Amino acid sequence: MNSRQPIFNIPASVVLAALALVVLHVVRVTLPPQTGQTMLLALAFIPARYSGPTPDLPGGEWSDVTSFITYMFVHGDMTHLAINMIWMLAFGSAVAKRIGDMRFVLFSILCGIAGVLVHLTLHFGELVPVVGASAAISGQMAGAIRFMFGASRTIMPLPDNLELVPLAGIRETLTNGRFLMFLGVWAALNLLFGLGGFQMNGSGASIAWEAHIGGFLCGLFAFGAFDRGAKSVGKIRY
Repeated sequence: MNSRQPIFNIPASVVLAALALVVLHVVRVTLPPQTGQTMLLALAFIPARYSGPTPDLPGGEWSDVTSFITYMFVHGDMTHLAINMIWMLAFGSAVAKRIGDMRFVLFSILCGIAGVLVHLTLHFGELVPVVGASAAISGQMAGAIRFMFGASRTIMPLPDNLELVPLAGIRETLTNGRFLMFLGVWAALNLLFGLGGFQMNGSGASIAWEAHIGGFLCGLFAFGAFDRGAKSVGKIRY
């Protein structure tokens, strides 16, 4: 039996997602400034698109539909992108290993859409654009927590095959001390940046803490519907 393990064991879906984020960012920042700004606004989610005619917004009616997804692929600057990449490699990789590449992509998109819908509800009509994969990655964090934080009761350290780890129910997750500690730190960081009005690179693009929370809640409650590892312990737990 070969005991050698690869140094990096990152699922293909996570690698491709990371490459897409990096390539799009490099393309945008190498364009002339005005063109790059137009590209950012065409891809970003802008709540004002849905409150009435906005003829001056790049992308027009096409972006009204696509920006629910495309906003996840554009970032304000390299710092914003790097932070999201680190979190996705940590939590997204665990989720992708457990549920598979296709389900990982669908799950992430759902969390990203849920996050921006929460933001739209609370900021309807605003012109400030929202960018970044943070809502989707927040959902990935929540999904990973459903099986990672409860694992020490039964399987420690985590096995290479994460499908063997039992999926914790919602009640069990919400009463887990490590989950509550993680949630407190994560929520505090989101409020610090969000309520502080943190913006990136002078573009006015907002890191929206409401979208992060929406994505997290979606991931927490919807992960069971995507989970296939639960089959190994007998049933799906929502």
